[in-house]
Amino acid sequence: MFSRLVFGLGLLSATALVHPALAADAARTLQIFVSKDKQSLAVYDGTEVVATSKVSTGKDGHTTPSGIFSVLEKQKYHESNLYSAAPMPFMQRLTWSGIALHESNSVPRYPASHGCVRMPGAFAKMLYGMTDPGVPVIISDGELVPQPIDHSTLFHPDAPAAMPLLSDVELRPSMPDSPEKPVQVAMNDTAAMPMPAAQPIAAPEPEPPSEPISMLVTRRTLRETVIDIQALLNQLGFSAGNPDGLLGPSTVQAIKTFKTLRPAEFAADRSLVSDTLLREIYAAAGKGEPPNGVIMVRQAFKPIFEAPVTIADPGLALGTHFFTLHAVDEKAGTADWLGITLENNLSRETMKRLGITNQESSIITGKPIARSLSRITIPDETRRKIDALIAPGSTLTISDTGLGRETGEGTDFITITRG
Repeated sequence: MFSRLVFGLGLLSATALVHPALAADAARTLQIFVSKDKQSLAVYDGTEVVATSKVSTGKDGHTTPSGIFSVLEKQKYHESNLYSAAPMPFMQRLTWSGIALHESNSVPRYPASHGCVRMPGAFAKMLYGMTDPGVPVIISDGELVPQPIDHSTLFHPDAPAAMPLLSDVELRPSMPDSPEKPVQVAMNDTAAMPMPAAQPIAAPEPEPPSEPISMLVTRRTLRETVIDIQALLNQLGFSAGNPDGLLGPSTVQAIKTFKTLRPAEFAADRSLVSDTLLREIYAAAGKGEPPNGVIMVRQAFKPIFEAPVTIADPGLALGTHFFTLHAVDEKAGTADWLGITLENNLSRETMKRLGITNQESSIITGKPIARSLSRITIPDETRRKIDALIAPGSTLTISDTGLGRETGEGTDFITITRG
């Protein structure tokens, strides 16, 4: 799914070559970074720039959105559905609403498009050959550079445990010579011989996952809260319907019945769904305090699962951060993550809706990535499940603002930081 470097040439402009050819078997995960300030595009393999080009992004009134995207589909020749069937050769779609990378004959290195990212023809063709659907594309106002990130909150594969082999043990027959003789079992005779030293052997190497995964850690919304309420009420014997996050008739009736059985707790609570309701349902199910965050996992543009997480200091913004898994060492159980922070100033209305009183960590100063990662607690069971799924090319987004309007069917997690 994610891009593998099969072309080894870097392009400084539409015509200048700057990178020596790489072996075809040196496949590496790529990321694409677009800077609107510099009107430039850079392709990264890890921390190494392998190709660059000038671009033209959206002009006033048609601004190219900033944020975290990925290539959703590719077409060698495409015509615009929005602008008089304008040609868009070597199109790489970033949103289903109409934002894409594509070739253009007009790339003046200043904003000139209707929202897409225009590229010179030779570069657009080369980039098209380098990528697969799923390659991350980061569009930002200022230039961003991925940096190695080492933090305990990030995921890594479990190192396989060594298996002892008792190769020198003398075995006794387990089948009798005749029916009259007693059966002897294979065992160590510690009285007759010393215990041999355990001989470790390496466990067989696990098969790598066929597809990377994409993950989003964000604050819980009403949808996630209702899903929890539905699932727990069903466990408690109430018929709340399918846990789908929708307040349908079955869910509403189950909530009302639950409240009726606890009149004292809900005497002053007039809301259908509230923090009080969630706490009471969690307590009744023996689940402790309800979480305030969620981690969602997708693979090949499809939802796989989601699970609760806890975010410390919820009044402080997490900020917007993006991580890619560049390499994995299955034997050592290590993972090489790269990370960036995107500026994402939240409106007062958004902060109020999310219960944020301070958005300091959403500004690119100090160590915002480490601060945000340290505030996230992921249950061990969820961590083990994700550790078993990660592969080079997997991504993790941390954001205060949830799924976002562009995330949907046939996408990874799309985060818009500036419209």
